[in-house]
Amino acid sequence: MSSPPFGGSNEMPAVFPDWSPYQDLDSAARAYLRDPEVALDALFGVLRGASVLSFTLERFVNEVNGVWQEVVICDGSRLVLWHGEDVAPGDGPVGSMTSSLRVVPLSTVTEVGCRRRLTRTSNGQARVDSIDVYLLLSSVDDAVPPPGMDEGESRATIRHDALRFGKTLDDGGPGQIARLEEFSRVVASLVGRPTL
Repeated sequence: MSSPPFGGSNEMPAVFPDWSPYQDLDSAARAYLRDPEVALDALFGVLRGASVLSFTLERFVNEVNGVWQEVVICDGSRLVLWHGEDVAPGDGPVGSMTSSLRVVPLSTVTEVGCRRRLTRTSNGQARVDSIDVYLLLSSVDDAVPPPGMDEGESRATIRHDALRFGKTLDDGGPGQIARLEEFSRVVASLVGRPTL
């Protein structure tokens, strides 16, 4: 299946190719993302030869903005996140998208959580049908307090920043569930250890 290039047709398939069989970032991104060149250029500009220990990818179609894409890499000392999103109609020329990059030192990850939902098959074996992963960060969420809230109340609502990822059998399938779990285990194994 070929993907339209950046600025191409807005008709996207509801189900995207599976990236989970690809062990290297370049192949997985080219198989799964609509704009792999944009993502890889941004990511490799930051990695500069660092090894990719683990990664996870996400892509979906938002009814308002169009295609939303994400790559998250762990290189042993950092999380490097790329996010690409189509610009909403009227917010820019047709075919416009944003490309954002964020680097998070692993030293700022204070907690890793992984929740798997298990179901039983007809023969009684447990099977993972969804996974939710969160990485709690020491930074504070930059959410704006709701209007009308005074300064004292807004302090009570400040929360730590978190990164959240999820896969289900319907959204990603068993391969992507397993790869997201692998990603969470790699990050969890590094959190709290001295970084190089």
